[in-house]
Amino acid sequence: MAPSRRDFLISATAALASKRILGANDRVGVGFIGYGLIGRQHVHDFKRQPDVDLVALSDVYQPRLEQGLADCGPRAKGYADFRRLLDDKNVQAVVVSTPDHWHAPITLLASSAGKDVYVEKPMTLFVREGRWMVNAAKRFKRVVQVGTQNRSGVHYQKALELVRKGRIGRVHTARMGSFRNVMPGFGSPPDSNPPPELDYDLWLGPAPKRSYNKNRSLYHFRWFWDYSGGQMTNLGAHELDVVEWFLNAPAPATISSSGGRLALEDNGETADTQDALFEYAGPRGQPAFTALWSHREASRGRGAGGGVEFFGTKGSLVISRDGYTVVPDLRTAPENQIPEFLGHPAGGPVHHSGLKPGPWTEGVQERATNDLLASHARNFLDCIKSRGTPIADVETGHRVATACHLANLSLRLGRKLRWDAEKEEIIGDSEAAQHLERPYRKPWDETLAPLTLAK
Repeated sequence: MAPSRRDFLISATAALASKRILGANDRVGVGFIGYGLIGRQHVHDFKRQPDVDLVALSDVYQPRLEQGLADCGPRAKGYADFRRLLDDKNVQAVVVSTPDHWHAPITLLASSAGKDVYVEKPMTLFVREGRWMVNAAKRFKRVVQVGTQNRSGVHYQKALELVRKGRIGRVHTARMGSFRNVMPGFGSPPDSNPPPELDYDLWLGPAPKRSYNKNRSLYHFRWFWDYSGGQMTNLGAHELDVVEWFLNAPAPATISSSGGRLALEDNGETADTQDALFEYAGPRGQPAFTALWSHREASRGRGAGGGVEFFGTKGSLVISRDGYTVVPDLRTAPENQIPEFLGHPAGGPVHHSGLKPGPWTEGVQERATNDLLASHARNFLDCIKSRGTPIADVETGHRVATACHLANLSLRLGRKLRWDAEKEEIIGDSEAAQHLERPYRKPWDETLAPLTLAK
């Protein structure tokens, strides 16, 4: 396809913007798009950075826009339409904290406008968006930081070294999860007119046109496939990112998942009960390790889950945002671990005591020592000035989001999927492959088309 006049204008704008390289002492003008739960936190974190000017904020819901502007301070300009914020020349970088279905489109448009981007996770709503974002970041020479903030944790970085240096032996399994009970759910309100303070059409943006429903907006968007992938792409993205980071594994080879909206009594769609198994290939096609994600929204059980547990041949390492613990396994003769029952007849298991029992490795425990979100913001700002690669770059964000999307696709189709990470294609399943991309609603399809082709 021949480049259009719009393509040339986009390239020219980005080229001019990329020449404005900041020095170490320069201040960064930051604009915020979305002021919900995490957006409010980001305003707080960036406000604490000594070299940041909070210059703009955008939200489609007027009460949040007003609240956000009050939080940012008197110098910040308010925009009901984020596109006007992208036109603001005082904005050098944007923080995207919108519902998930807007993450990729806004990042693409911001990149083409010459803005560096901090985008919340999950980075995408469907698989193909991630590669578009990677290509756009390269084409327009933009710094893109993804909100997988665990990578900025000092204790995560220390634990990474322990795992890679073999403290717990060869890692063959990782387990992740989140368990809580929010029964009976979030209700089933009837469709209605949107509140007058909400620009609902702009809130929907490229998502399918739907009648307004209280649960299809603001916080509860996460329970609908049009806008999100549920807890798999929300909490699961954080933990699976740690697994792929620690074990230097870019993508699973096979993905299978089951579950559904099994218990909550509301009008939500995404899974309240889900188990996803990711198999990562090693040499000669044999599994290198497996990773299991589980979440329960309708039963807390024993409170399992929260963070990641790596299982190695010498013990395990459990890590969360609170800290990490290495739990040594006891080294004993395998023969001595054969069970023996009371009254076992003669000639039963023979035990050997030549090997003195002892731990395979040394236990260690360390608490978190830094503020992950503030450190993540700091890394983003430093990279804006150095033009370096952020700690949670757009490529790694794309890969972990892809794995989460494939798990949801496996759940919805009811079958195991095989993934070619190099070609970014589902192997041998043409029906599943059709779901790697979703159409954007007009007029956003035409607005975003030149950016989805960016190389």
